[in-house]
Amino acid sequence: MSEFFNPDNPVMRFITKIANSVYLNILWFICSLPVFTIGASTTALFYVTLKMAKNEEGNITAAFFHSFKENFKQATKIWLILLAAGIVFALDGYIFYHMRFENMLWTIGTAVFLVALAAYAIILMYIFPLLARFDNTVFAMFKNSIFIGMRFLLCTVLMAAIYFTMLFVAIHIFTPAVIFGEGLCALLCSYLLANILLMCQEQKEAAKPQKAADLPRL
Repeated sequence: MSEFFNPDNPVMRFITKIANSVYLNILWFICSLPVFTIGASTTALFYVTLKMAKNEEGNITAAFFHSFKENFKQATKIWLILLAAGIVFALDGYIFYHMRFENMLWTIGTAVFLVALAAYAIILMYIFPLLARFDNTVFAMFKNSIFIGMRFLLCTVLMAAIYFTMLFVAIHIFTPAVIFGEGLCALLCSYLLANILLMCQEQKEAAKPQKAADLPRL
C-alpha cells in the first residue's frame, strides 16, 4: 500500500497531474473573468501544461503568473482579434442559417464560410500554445498556427475531439465535470503538442541560427 502512495508511482503522478489541472482550471477561470484577459490566461495555462507534459512543471502558481505577465500584451492583442473574428463568424452563421436558399450563390457562400470557420477553429486551438512556447510576431503566430494545424491534422482532430467531449459531458452528462474544464483539456492537448512543438523547434534550429527573439520560453 505504501508503494501506491509513493509520489514517484506512475498512478500517483497521474492523479497529481489531474489535481493540478483542476487547480489550473480555477486559476484560468478567475484570470479570464475580465474577458479581455482570456488570451493571456490561456497562454499561461498552456505554458504550465506544456511543462507538465514534460514533467518540468515546478511551482505551478509562479509559472502561471510569470507567463501571464510576460505574454499579456501580445496575448491580449491576439485574443481581441480572435474575439472580433468570432463575433463576425457568429453573425455570418446566423445570417446563413436564417437565409437558406437553394441556389449556387448560397451554396458557395456557405462552403466558404465553413472553410473559414474550420481555419478559425484551428488557429484558436494552436495559437496560444505556440505563444506559450515561442517568441514571434502576431502575424507569424497566426500563420504558423494554421500551417501546423493543417500539417498535423490527426493531432488537430484529436484536440478538437477533446474539447468537444469535455463540452458534451459538462452540458449533457455530468455538469460538475466543468471543474476540469479548460485545465484538463489543455493538459491532454499538451501531451499531443509536446513532440510537435519540439520538432518545430528542432527544424527551425536546423534551418538557420536562432536569433534571440526566437528562443523558446520553456
